[in-house]
Amino acid sequence: MTGTARPQLALLVSAAGAMIVALDGTVLLMAQPSLGHDLGATVGQVQWTSTGYLLAVAALLVVAGRLGDRYGHLRLLRVGVLGFGATSVGIALAPHVGWVIGLRTAQGVFGALLQPATLALLRLAYPAHRLGTPVAVRTSAIAVAAGAGPVIGGVLVEHFGWRAVFWINLPLALVIAALTLAVRVPAPAPAGSPRPGLAGAALLALALALGVHTLGEVPLRGWTAPWTLLGLGAVTGLGAVFVAHERRATHPIVPPAVARSVPVMAAMALLLVTSGGMFGALFVATFSLQDGLRLDPVESGLQVLPLTALMILGAPAAGAALRRYGPRRTAIAGTLLVALGIAGLSSLSRIGPAATWQATGAAFAVLGAGFATVMVTATGAVVGDAPPEYAGVVGGLKQTAANTGPALGIAVAAGLMGAGPAAVGSVAPPVPGTGSALLTLAGLAALGLAPACLLPSRPLRPPGHGRTDPAGPGGHQAASADLAGPPRG
Repeated sequence: MTGTARPQLALLVSAAGAMIVALDGTVLLMAQPSLGHDLGATVGQVQWTSTGYLLAVAALLVVAGRLGDRYGHLRLLRVGVLGFGATSVGIALAPHVGWVIGLRTAQGVFGALLQPATLALLRLAYPAHRLGTPVAVRTSAIAVAAGAGPVIGGVLVEHFGWRAVFWINLPLALVIAALTLAVRVPAPAPAGSPRPGLAGAALLALALALGVHTLGEVPLRGWTAPWTLLGLGAVTGLGAVFVAHERRATHPIVPPAVARSVPVMAAMALLLVTSGGMFGALFVATFSLQDGLRLDPVESGLQVLPLTALMILGAPAAGAALRRYGPRRTAIAGTLLVALGIAGLSSLSRIGPAATWQATGAAFAVLGAGFATVMVTATGAVVGDAPPEYAGVVGGLKQTAANTGPALGIAVAAGLMGAGPAAVGSVAPPVPGTGSALLTLAGLAALGLAPACLLPSRPLRPPGHGRTDPAGPGGHQAASADLAGPPRG
């Protein structure tokens, strides 16, 4: 790190960049009905204002991280945030829903450039043993933005119309871009970041985009629909071709050292299943609260507030636990809390409205505390285990897992609830089946215990303060040596 580097400023830019993406997603939820009415759009067209963005992000996150490793994360962050702001202005001025869909897809491209760079900045600005607190601050910032989004969106839409939710991105983007000019972090090492191959990038992007799209269509088509089976088969085939190509490629998209890192792969698997369990549970709980217990949307939203509050408060506590107890024990505790919180929500199918506040509030609080712990631990493991020249690609992998998990969880939840073509549009979804659906989702989250056990067992220490973990499978020391490759001058 250079003498002029200011880690706190890098943390501010990282948190702000992550917040603008989180805020945009939840604010848009409140604007979509008004957008559809104003532009005369169908429900399917309105859905694509989110789907188009999600597909672009999922397809390009890893590629964007790889580009940042080669060309500089600050440069990509600046391009990403300015493009994000510019496309927001275009959406605010869009005369037709087709323009909104196209510009939202373009916004997803810039969002993909932005997100891995925010994580890579932390790895460049902080040594591995000090990443716990910055990651916790970033996680809390995301929780604040996501929790405040529906409230901000509701106020803006009610008083200024749906276009206002996109106008607010422009000043935020300009401020973040200006702050990046003052950040000083080491430039990537060209020798360690060769130009990625286009064929591998295209295969990975196509497989991820098709996978997310297929999962997103499960609530409408069902798991056994021909298109669903065809999509899953195509994703499997593309994945096999990608792996074969990567093994032969001179400069693969995912460097072999990263692919062989047990902590990185374990953290990705942990994020995938726990985020799937949590977002699938939120999907089911929404139906239970509104259609089963007949709560209005405001009351339902208040029920979920403990989750947001405990994510905000739990992230710093998770950072402290990570420093004291190490990634393995902290991740195991967080995973258990996630599974217990989801299992606690299964009581929604057996209790009446009078008991809802206490039971669901406690369950959501446990779920929020657990998910914050998993997020902080897994993010720290992914980013901290990578040397600086691979910070972008591992950041992209982490974001891919975090974006794919919710699609998986909602698809599983919809299938268990019977929300296939026959159930879509029905007045009362099959609420009686939500208890078993939530228990299954708790089981999905509990699968994260296996990868959690592969994370390093001891807290990271500053260089020269002894070994961080015994050598061997899952050991941070062995994994870091593997990632580092040959000595660098």
